[in-house]
Amino acid sequence: MTNKPIEILKTVFGYDKFRGRQQEIIDTLIAGQDAMVLMPTGGGKSLCYQIPALIRPGVGIVISPLIALMQDQVNALLQLGVKAAFLNSTLSLEQSRKTEQQLLNGELDLLYIAPERLTSDRTGALFERIKIALFAIDEAHCVSQWGHDFRADYLQLSLLHERFPDIPRIALTATADNKTREEIKLRLGLEQAKLFLSGFDRPNIRYRIVQKQNSREQLIDFIRAEHAGDSGIVYCLSRKKVDATAEWLRSKGINALPYHAGMDAGLRAKHQHQFLMEDGLVIVATIAFGMGIDKPNVRFVAHLDLPKSVEAYYQETGRGGRDGLPADAWMAYGLQDVITLRKMLQDSNADEAHKRIEYHKLDAMLALCEQVHCRRQALLDYFGDRLEQPCGNCDTCLEPVNTWDGTLAAQKALSCIHRTQQRYGVGYLIDVLRGKATERIVKSAHDKLSTFGIGTDIDEQQWHSVFRQLVARGLVSVNFDQFGALQLTEACRPILRGERQLMLRKDLQPAKPERGRSGSRNTSREFAKAGDTLLWNALRAKRKMLADAQDVPPYVIFHDATLMAMLEAKPTNRREMSLLSGIGERKLELYADEFLAVIAEFVDMNKNGPIGLSDTMAESVALFRLGYNVKQIAQQRELQETTIYGHLAQSLEQGMLVLTDVVELPEQEIRCIEEAIISLPEEQRNALKPVYELFGGQYSYGILRCVRAALQHQTG
Repeated sequence: MTNKPIEILKTVFGYDKFRGRQQEIIDTLIAGQDAMVLMPTGGGKSLCYQIPALIRPGVGIVISPLIALMQDQVNALLQLGVKAAFLNSTLSLEQSRKTEQQLLNGELDLLYIAPERLTSDRTGALFERIKIALFAIDEAHCVSQWGHDFRADYLQLSLLHERFPDIPRIALTATADNKTREEIKLRLGLEQAKLFLSGFDRPNIRYRIVQKQNSREQLIDFIRAEHAGDSGIVYCLSRKKVDATAEWLRSKGINALPYHAGMDAGLRAKHQHQFLMEDGLVIVATIAFGMGIDKPNVRFVAHLDLPKSVEAYYQETGRGGRDGLPADAWMAYGLQDVITLRKMLQDSNADEAHKRIEYHKLDAMLALCEQVHCRRQALLDYFGDRLEQPCGNCDTCLEPVNTWDGTLAAQKALSCIHRTQQRYGVGYLIDVLRGKATERIVKSAHDKLSTFGIGTDIDEQQWHSVFRQLVARGLVSVNFDQFGALQLTEACRPILRGERQLMLRKDLQPAKPERGRSGSRNTSREFAKAGDTLLWNALRAKRKMLADAQDVPPYVIFHDATLMAMLEAKPTNRREMSLLSGIGERKLELYADEFLAVIAEFVDMNKNGPIGLSDTMAESVALFRLGYNVKQIAQQRELQETTIYGHLAQSLEQGMLVLTDVVELPEQEIRCIEEAIISLPEEQRNALKPVYELFGGQYSYGILRCVRAALQHQTG
C-alpha cells in the first residue's frame, strides 16, 4: 500500500481531498507526535487516525467507550478492504483468542478495544509482543469528571504514555469547553500534544426551539410535515416518558422503538440494531442512547425535554446529519423543564462544588433557549468559537424573534408572588392575575388583593411565557420543598423598583404545519423530477438488499451522500463511478456493477418508460424490472403485497411485463386459472371472488388479478 495520505484517501476511502485540518493532524501522527483533536461530529475524525495507522508500521489501537461504535467502524473498514477487528465483552473466549492471534501474526491494521481491557495483565502482555503504530483515544471527553459522559476507566489511559512513551497518541472529541480540554490534557498526559481546534459549527443542522404547548402533537406535526419516512432520534428525560412516547408515535403510524437503560439488555440491543439496519425508523430514548452511534443519515434529532447542559444538547443534536446533508435539531421547551431539572440538581447527591458547576451549565442552556438573536452564534460562542455573521439556518434567523417591554408585566407578576406570601406555583399566580375567583383563591382571600385581576390584558399562555423567562433569568426561584412555589430573588429588586427595563421574548405562535408543505427538508423522498424519486428509491432498495445479505447497516455499503452523487451524475461505467465521492477501489470492485445496472435500467426507462402509469405504479414496475420480487418491493415501499400486485397487473394489461415473470406458477396452473376466468358468466367477468373460491383460496387475489390482466392484454 502507498505511504502517501492523499493516495490512501482516494484509493481506500474514495475521497479526493482532505477537509479542514485533517492533513495536518495525519502528518503530525505519521511524524510520531501526539495530537489532541476537537472536531465536530461528521467532520471526519476517524480518518485522522485510520490513515496514519495504515501508513505507520504496526497496528493502530483505538480505545472506544461503546461496543456499537466498534462494531460499526470495523464493519465499515472491512467493506473498504482494511484489516480491522475489535476486542470487547460481546466476543466469546474463542473469538477473542482468534483476534489476539491475528494481532500477534501482524494481520491487522486497526484494533478497536474497550478502555477497561487496557488495565488487564493479558492485554498488557499482548501489547508488549506486537508493533503498535499509534494509540487513538476516541470520545476523549469521557475522562472529564465534570462532564456528562464521565467514564472511570478513562482515568487509567494515562498508563499508555507511561508504558509506551515512544508511540504517538491522538485524543479526539466532538465537544469540550475550555475546562474539559484542560482536564483531557492533564489526565491523559497530553500537555505537549499539538492542539487542533476545527470549530464546532455544523452548518447543515437547523436549530429550532419552540415553546412547549402540547409537545406530543407538536412533535408529530413536525415529523409528518418535514420528516415523514426519515430516520430520527427523540430524546426524553425519563424512561416512563420514553416508553409512552414510542407507543404513542406507533399509534400514529410512525415506526418508533424505545431505548433506555431500564430495558432488558437483549431488547435494547435489538432496538439499537434495528435502528442501524433500517431506514425510516425513529428511536425514542433517554441519553443512554447515542454516543458512538455512527448512523450518518439521521435526519432529525428532537428533544421533548430540556437537556441538562449546552454540551449535552450539542452532542445529542450532533447525531443528526453526519453525512453532511440537511438535518433538523428540534426541541420543545417550557417552564416545567426548568423546574424539573433544577429539582433534580437540588436532590442529587453531588457535592456543592459539582452542583454549582451543573447549575451554571443549566443556566447557559436556558440562555440558549431564550436567545432572541442567532441561536447558532450563541451556541458556538459557548464553546469559544466565533461566527461573524448570523447563520441564516436557525429559527431565530429564519423567523426573527420580536421582543416587547415586559417591565410592567414583570412588576405585576413579582408583586403577585410577594402579596401571596411566596407560597404558590405558576398556575395559581396566573389565576390571581387574571381575576379568576376560584374556590381556593376565595378561601385564601386572594380575590381581595390589589394584584387580583390586574393581568387580564395578557392571556394565560403569555403569562406562562413571562413566568418562564423570569425563572430562566434568575429573577424568580422555585422552592421545591413547597411544591414548586415561586419566590423572589435579590436580582428582581431593580425591576420591582422601576430602576431597570426588562425586555422579554415574544414567543411565536406557529400555525399548524401542513403535511409535506413547501419548504419541507425531507431529503429522502422529494425531488424535482418524478424519475429522480424512482431512481433514488431504487438505489436505496439495492443498497438495502446488499446490506441485508451481509447483515450490515445500509450506510456501510454507501452513504446517502454517495447515492445522491450517483443520482445526479448517473454514471454509465466503472470509470465514471470511480469519480464519485465515497467510492474507493474496494467498493468499486464490490458494488459498481450492481448500482450501474440500476442506473442503466432507469436511463432506459426514461427513454422508453411505462406509458399511462402513475408515479407510484411506475416505481413498483421499475423495481420489479430490476429483479425485486413482490415481497421485497412491498417491504421497500412499505405497502401491502396486494397493492404491488395491483401495480404490476396494470403493467401486464398494457403488455409491459410478462406474466410468467410476475407469478411463479407452472404453465399448466396458469392455464387452469385463465380457463376459470373465461368460463365466468358475462355479469361476473370482472369478479375475482368466484375464481378465488373455485380454487379454495389456493391463489391470492393479487395473483388472480395479474392473470386476468395478462389475459385481457391477449384478448384485446
